[in-house]
Amino acid sequence: MTDLAGQSIAGLIDERVPVVEDWPQPGVAFRDVNPLLADPAAFGAVVEALADAVGPVDAVLGIEARGFVFGTAVAMRRGVGFVPVRKAGKLPGPTLTETYDLEYGTATVELPDGALAPGQRVAVIDDVLATGGTLAAALTLVARAGAEVAHTAVLIEIEALGGRARVSAPLTALRTY
Repeated sequence: MTDLAGQSIAGLIDERVPVVEDWPQPGVAFRDVNPLLADPAAFGAVVEALADAVGPVDAVLGIEARGFVFGTAVAMRRGVGFVPVRKAGKLPGPTLTETYDLEYGTATVELPDGALAPGQRVAVIDDVLATGGTLAAALTLVARAGAEVAHTAVLIEIEALGGRARVSAPLTALRTY
């Protein structure tokens, strides 16, 4: 177990989330959360910070795939249920779908139909906010379900990519680069 006494969350993320250059393609600086996840004290501190950021909610929604890891832990910490937002074709039964633009093409995410009740206050969790397309699509799905996004939270925000401008709800990033 790591001793985190006196260390800030931002410093913890700097130390436990290394950059992998040119992965998965040249020019991309990938933030690898695996070392953070492998350290129970560091992971616990990050989950606590995310849970504190979103405050009281009725449900936590996590975006595939790493948003599932952080989102389920936040949901447990908050004592509420977890709802996944998945890539198209990965959920059984009826779904709400939202397609959004990527730099080269489109992508679609889905939410289980009926997983959120009208009026529920929802926190949306993901690992990294880059261009904001996936997070904006998830917020649209929450609205279409009749629920309210109370707060969004991410581990890391890549500020230069401008994703925050696409987020129409309160947003906390534990570390901004």
